[in-house]
Amino acid sequence: MKFDFTINVFLQLLRQIQCDNYQFIPVKDFLSIPDYAKRIAILRHDVDKRPDFALRMAKLENGLNIKGTYYFRIKNNIFIPDLLKEIASLGHEIGYHYEDLSDSNGDFMKAWETFQLNLSRMRNEVDVTSICMHGSPLSKFKNIDLWKKYNYRDLGIIGEPYKDIDFKKLEYFTDTGRKWNKFDSSINDFTDSSYLNLSTFELIDILKKGKIKRPIFINFHPQRWTENVFIWTQEKYFQFVKNIIKRSIKTKNEITK
Repeated sequence: MKFDFTINVFLQLLRQIQCDNYQFIPVKDFLSIPDYAKRIAILRHDVDKRPDFALRMAKLENGLNIKGTYYFRIKNNIFIPDLLKEIASLGHEIGYHYEDLSDSNGDFMKAWETFQLNLSRMRNEVDVTSICMHGSPLSKFKNIDLWKKYNYRDLGIIGEPYKDIDFKKLEYFTDTGRKWNKFDSSINDFTDSSYLNLSTFELIDILKKGKIKRPIFINFHPQRWTENVFIWTQEKYFQFVKNIIKRSIKTKNEITK
């Protein structure tokens, strides 16, 4: 039996993408010069918890001469300045994984104030030029809606992937839901894709067969990827329960539209 979401499988996927002659780049590099014609793999990591897992990934990627983006939440057990600095020293981009609107219970003015404070707090430690929303699936407020009233470019932010990247011109893969593009249990992380509900082994096979011709945008959640049997099992069943809850919320939202 082959176990998915281990570090070994993570490395297999990265190496396969490299074998397909994709160039890994951080989000900020693509936002600076968007080019949908090149063979590019935009590499993003959402650090929702277990920042030490993110550091391990960053070191492994550095060993493969790969650079990507790590979006950190501002939470006491996640925002660890020395760890952010160490990841940045490996050549990776650090960005803000914001959730200010959901944390502020929909209060836009308060969310804008806390966003600026949190961004400043992160910038005191590392350079930050791009941001990416946190899904906050249990909240009725979408963090990305903050930009209906405010402009992140006023703060020197060059872009937000969900606002500034045309997902119709690339292939998006996210491990949200513990499958690649498991959009049946995703509330806020959704783009059109012909590749749904894949295991990592299936994704690797698709790459091997040369089916993907467009740029790739790939999103990892580092806490899912581990060789530790206890944590791997805990994460698997936690995600199973979370997916049930998210499907229920998604169905309710669709009914009330």
